[in-house]
Amino acid sequence: MPMTFLRAGETGMIQRVGGAEDTKRFLANLGFVDGAAVTVISELNVNIKDSRVAINKEMAKHVMVQ
Repeated sequence: MPMTFLRAGETGMIQRVGGAEDTKRFLANLGFVDGAAVTVISELNVNIKDSRVAINKEMAKHVMVQ
């Protein structure tokens, strides 16, 4: 399911990152890689690899989590 389906406080494991190559590269540089755990803090803020990152919904829907 897309990361946008997670609510505040929920954690998911990244299964894959989709989108164009530049989108995948941008997200990978932020830490959004297969197998990484991501915790939603608020609608636009997430914790990934011990860092707080803000991404918009358009980017978040490319991140598939379990």
